[in-house]
Amino acid sequence: MPDAQQPLHVETRVVTLGRPSSEPDQPLNVPVTLTSTFIAGGDLEYGRYGNPTWTAFEDVLGDLEGGRCIAFASGMAAIAAVLDLLDAGSKVVAPRHSYTGTIGQLQDSERRGRITVEYVDIADTEAVVGAAEGAALVWIETPTNPALEVADVAAIAAGAHAAGALVAVDNTFATPLLQRPLESGADLVVHSATKYISGHSDVLMGAVVTATAEHAEAITSIRTLRGAIPAPLETFLALRGLRTLPVRLERAQSTAQELVRRLSGLEGLQEVRYPGFGAIVSIVLPTAEAADALASSVRLWRHATSLGGVESTLERRRRWPAEASTIPEGLVRLSVGLEHVDDLERDLRSALGA
Repeated sequence: MPDAQQPLHVETRVVTLGRPSSEPDQPLNVPVTLTSTFIAGGDLEYGRYGNPTWTAFEDVLGDLEGGRCIAFASGMAAIAAVLDLLDAGSKVVAPRHSYTGTIGQLQDSERRGRITVEYVDIADTEAVVGAAEGAALVWIETPTNPALEVADVAAIAAGAHAAGALVAVDNTFATPLLQRPLESGADLVVHSATKYISGHSDVLMGAVVTATAEHAEAITSIRTLRGAIPAPLETFLALRGLRTLPVRLERAQSTAQELVRRLSGLEGLQEVRYPGFGAIVSIVLPTAEAADALASSVRLWRHATSLGGVESTLERRRRWPAEASTIPEGLVRLSVGLEHVDDLERDLRSALGA
């Protein structure tokens, strides 16, 4: 029997948490609970308020992040829930390079007069802390998508709190295995569980993890009122994917690091961007045409948006009109999957020479 005083390793917790009791004839996995209504007198009552399948997923991800997890229908719904915490007229500080969905929500809220937004270079800690004066929320994405800039979460959180601002961190790229923002002072962590958490490109889901019970209650209330709830089947699949996150991420990160080593200095590439951890790499080609040619010439890599699946994907990010104009036209974001590094490298080299 394991020593009750000895904390379990993350690889063990991700497999063992959120499971039914070990009594005879209990299922090994939490079943998919497909119901809209529960018998009155308990804590659930109605399907918009809770679901046992959600609870299992939330127990695991909440433990990994060190907080309280609330699951959502998508990453966008999770982002929207955090912004819903703000009073009208609030100032938000956000990275100039962020997920286009985040930027889109901020711009839409600003157009409607709900908030004002100041965009910053998230890697410039002094500038971020300076901008936090008078802000209600500092939004951190680290590494940024797709520029892969890295923020000093602890320093920014300290400065933001001194200015009276909340701190939210999008931890989708790093996952709680590589970065735990709540331990560095963040108040809220957001995930697109569509990506590494589920890991198989078959689920749309999101999550918010809070440091305090007060924020957990507020975020849960927003989910209940707005109805942005995850479907039980999607939650079951996301939890199944989460069980293998440590082995998937370890392999993908190892391959990404080796791929960066092999691609650095390769003719035809102006730049290889990699933050030193994770499985996302951005390469910069001289022109948009060159980047598009690469995307259309690869055979093993899949030309597709999104990321974090077992398959390797790539795309030129400026093909999206909402992408920041400061992102190079020729930047191609690579999401490194679980294929062999030799095959991935060979495919890229072949496409670059096409």
